[in-house]
Amino acid sequence: MTAQPAASAPAPHPDPAVHARRWVILAILSGSLLLIGMDTTILNVAFPSLVEDLQPGSVEQLWIIDAYALAISGLLVTAGAFGDRWGRKRLLLAGFALFALASLAAVFATAAWQVIAARALLGVGGAAIMPSTLSILRDTFVDARERAFAYAVWTAVIGGGLALGPVVGGLLVEHFGWQSAFLLNIPVAIVVIGLGLWLLPESRSPRTGKWDWPGVGQSIVGMVALAGGIKQLGKSGLDSALPWVLLAVAAVALTVFVRRQLRLANPLLEVRLFSNPAFAVSAGAIFLGMVGLGAVMFLLTQWFQYAKGYSPLQAGVRLLPAPIALIVTSVVTPRLMQRFQVRKVMAVGLLVMAIGLAVPYAVQRSPLFGDTDLNYPTMATSLALLGLGAGVATTVASVTLMSVTPKDHVGGAAAIDETCYELGAAMGVAILGSVTAALYRSRLPDGLPGHARDSVGEAAHAAKEMGGPAGHELLAAAGHAFTRGMTPAFVAAAVLCVAAAWLTWARIPADVRPTDNAH
Repeated sequence: MTAQPAASAPAPHPDPAVHARRWVILAILSGSLLLIGMDTTILNVAFPSLVEDLQPGSVEQLWIIDAYALAISGLLVTAGAFGDRWGRKRLLLAGFALFALASLAAVFATAAWQVIAARALLGVGGAAIMPSTLSILRDTFVDARERAFAYAVWTAVIGGGLALGPVVGGLLVEHFGWQSAFLLNIPVAIVVIGLGLWLLPESRSPRTGKWDWPGVGQSIVGMVALAGGIKQLGKSGLDSALPWVLLAVAAVALTVFVRRQLRLANPLLEVRLFSNPAFAVSAGAIFLGMVGLGAVMFLLTQWFQYAKGYSPLQAGVRLLPAPIALIVTSVVTPRLMQRFQVRKVMAVGLLVMAIGLAVPYAVQRSPLFGDTDLNYPTMATSLALLGLGAGVATTVASVTLMSVTPKDHVGGAAAIDETCYELGAAMGVAILGSVTAALYRSRLPDGLPGHARDSVGEAAHAAKEMGGPAGHELLAAAGHAFTRGMTPAFVAAAVLCVAAAWLTWARIPADVRPTDNAH
């Protein structure tokens, strides 16, 4: 790597009062992001007790899990554009008000449909909050180096929230029931609203023209169908017609949406942002990086709980090397960006991710270890390397994506950034989860119960019911097969990270320097 020239002098903020409290603003927004990050994963540990209490059907269970992600994915583009016009502070605080109300509704829910409705409203609130935070940061921090650090904190807090979700959720659910997973949101939302009304600055983009209602409909239909299709691939597999129908609907709706946006003088989303190689490649790097990270966190959660017999809380604790490493490297990455070319830093981060993803497969196939199942030190090493690489790559990508965006379009850019995170993780779970499931079934020995072949979770349930030596043998066989199916999926994710690293090196110009005020 070659050192870059020193950045130019910091740019003054047009509002001295906002400049003076910029770090307080970052702290408020970070607290809000921690809540959103935790809410993404906290249901994983609350779900079993929720199912036991409310007895939802299989379809209702799927909607309880998916309602949040579908709502937030479908509304991010609209929310980003709406915040630009209506005011990002207003939208953020409205999102938190809705978040608190939806959480309260979930706490008092007595039927599955009520939880589904509450989860959908939480997704609407999350869609209002997420792009608003990035947009406010972009407007508050005018100095490029400070802005890069603010975005790095944003990435670190999201990672911290994802990590704390299972741990905090496990502690709460064990002592206070599944309702406590939602109850936690309410006091945090109230504090953020109170401090936000007092301290957050208002910002918007000066746009004219009518609100694009047809574009809103097209984007919502397209994004919900896309997210739903990806998720359905993971649930029903490649042979089912439903995910392909949803993906076809998404392709048609999003194609019509893009063509319409290109014709409008004041589009809902400035899709021409993708004509900038630095923007497009950064978005792709976030997406492909999250494919690997999302798949690993999902598959290892199953591996810890079913193959190794840990509780959800114990499994959450054992996943901590990845988010801890992500948090640490996210915060130090801006210094790397000041010293080295952005494309080199991002490419190295993606390659470290690839190495972390390949470690379990390499150890498993090594003659030094023989045909044995993987141990935790190997997985902890893999998780730490994955977190280190992801912290660097996603931080650089987010900083670059936002920095090359004109100020009038930061809401749309923030929505794209968030969408890449959401859809990348969902794609990793769907595609690599399906690959793992297929390899798991192919590696099971003959003579096992039929339902044990469906998934490692079903096999663990069957082994528990069977009990005794037979149950132990069934669980050992299923765990071994799942481990053998999981590691090749990790390698597939590693290949994607290598491809993203090559694309980063080849397509991002060497003179892109988002930490330079002259940029």
